Amino acid sequence: MKRLSLLVIFLLIVNQLNAQSWLLTPKERDSINQLGQKNQEDMMKQLGITALRHGPSGNPSAPNAANYDESLANPCPELPKLLITNNGKKVKNNDDWFKKRRPEIIEGFEREVYGRIPENVPNVTWTVEIEDHEFIGWTPVVAKKLKGHVDNSDYPLINVDINAMLVVPKNVKGPVPVLIMLDFNEPKFPAPAQPSSKDMEILNQSFKKMMIKNDPKMKAIFDKYPAYNPITKLPAPNIFAPKPEGDLPSTEQLIAAGWGYLTLQPSSIQADNSAGLTSGIIGLANKGQQRTPEDWGALRAWAWGASRALDYLETDELVDAKKVGIEGVSRYGKAALVTLAFDERFAIGLIGSSGKGGATLHRRVFGEAVESLTGSGESHWMAGNYIKYGTSESTFGSKTGCDLPVDSHQLIALCAPRPTFISYGIPEKGDSNWLDQKGSYMATIAAGEVFKLLGVKDLGVSNDYLKEEIPPYNTDMLDGNLAWRQHDGGHTDWPNMKHFIPWANRMLNYEK
Repeated sequence: MKRLSLLVIFLLIVNQLNAQSWLLTPKERDSINQLGQKNQEDMMKQLGITALRHGPSGNPSAPNAANYDESLANPCPELPKLLITNNGKKVKNNDDWFKKRRPEIIEGFEREVYGRIPENVPNVTWTVEIEDHEFIGWTPVVAKKLKGHVDNSDYPLINVDINAMLVVPKNVKGPVPVLIMLDFNEPKFPAPAQPSSKDMEILNQSFKKMMIKNDPKMKAIFDKYPAYNPITKLPAPNIFAPKPEGDLPSTEQLIAAGWGYLTLQPSSIQADNSAGLTSGIIGLANKGQQRTPEDWGALRAWAWGASRALDYLETDELVDAKKVGIEGVSRYGKAALVTLAFDERFAIGLIGSSGKGGATLHRRVFGEAVESLTGSGESHWMAGNYIKYGTSESTFGSKTGCDLPVDSHQLIALCAPRPTFISYGIPEKGDSNWLDQKGSYMATIAAGEVFKLLGVKDLGVSNDYLKEEIPPYNTDMLDGNLAWRQHDGGHTDWPNMKHFIPWANRMLNYEK
C-alpha cells in the first residue's frame, strides 16, 4: 500500500510537467531535473553506456563552444543512400520505393532515432465539448473545442486527454482543407460569440436577483444605479479600422483563404521533458514503467497525437480529410516532419525551423549537435537507442552521428511525393545559426531525388548537396512538391504563411 501511495504521488508530480517550464518554481524544476536524470541513467544502464559526451555550448567563449566553421561541419560528408536497398539493389520505380526501400528506412528511424509506437497503445475517443459560431474578421466560422480521451481502463493511474480546437469557415461550399497546427498553448476559442442584447438583459436580471439573494445590501446599490448592468459585452472589433501593419496571424490567413485549422496541444499528449517519460501516452502504454531502448520518444508521441486528431477530422463532415496538413515550428517542426513522414494520410506539411532531429542532417557538426539531443535535457524527444550516438564510453565503445544508419534527408524523402515545405528564418532576427539552416538545405537537396523518382518536381536544382549553395533569404523555391523558403523573420514560420497557402492550394488543387 505504501509503495502504491508513493507511485500515486510521483504521478501527480509528473502530471504537472505539462505546464510551461517558466510557470514552475525552482523546487518543481529541480524535481523535474532529478526525475529526468534518473530516467536518463536507467536508459544508459540498459544500453551499457558509462559516459556521454557533453553537447556544445551556445556561448562562443566557452571551452566547448559550438562549431560554426563550415570547413569542420561535415566530418562524414557521404550520406546514407536513398535509392539503394540494404542488400545493394538499385531502386528504380514506385514499387521499389514503397515496397522495399521506404520500409527499410522507416525501420532504421524507428529503431535508432524516433522509436516504435507500441502495439498496445489504447484507443482515443473524441468528443466535441463546446461548439460555437463566431466571426473572424468578416468570416463566419464554426469553432469546436475537442477532447480526445485515451482509454486508461487498463491503467487508471495515468490519464491522457488530448486538447484541440477546430475552426472552420462557414462561407465556403463543401468540406475544406485543414491545417493541424502544433501549439504550446492550450487551445482557445478565437472570437467567442456574445449574447444578443435581449439575452444580455435576461442574464443581467437573473444575475442581479442572485446577487441580492446572496447579499440583500446589493438591492440598495442597484436601486441607486438603476441603469447599471454588471454584465456587459466585450467591445466589438472596429471593422473600419485600418489593417494592422504586417501579416495577419497565420490562423486568420488560413480562414480568409478558405482553410480551416486545428490547434493541437502536444503537452496534453506527452510532457516535454525526460521526467515525463513514465507519464503521458508513453507512460500509459508502458503502465508507468521505464522505456526500453526502442520505445518511442516525445516527437513520435506528438506525431501519434496528430494522427489521432486526423482520425477525428475524417469523421467531421465540414473537413476534407484528403486535404489535411501538419504544421509546427522548432521542436514542433521536428514533430510535424515526423508526422508527415510516418503517416501517409497527411496530404501536405509546413515544417518550420526544425533543426537537429528535424530537417537538419544529424551527422553535420554545426551549432546544435547530436550530443545536444542525447543529454537528459532533450533525449526524451528521441528513442533510447539514439543516446548511443553521443557515447564516449560503453560496452560497444563510442559512437557519433556519423554512425547513424539513417539521416534527415531520408526523413524528408519519406514524405514524397506529398507536398513538403521546409521553412526557416534568419539568424539576424532570432532564427539562430544553432539550427544549421544550411544543414537542412543540404538534406532537402538530397531528398529531392526521391521526389523526382516518384514523378514530381523537387527544388529544381541538382541533388548534389555538397555543391548546391543555399540561396539568399526570401528566395522562392516553390515550383515543386518539395519547397524551400528562408524568410527574413525570426524563429517562426508566420512570414512564410502567405507563401505556403497559395503553394498549398496549387499543390492540392483547391479553390475557395
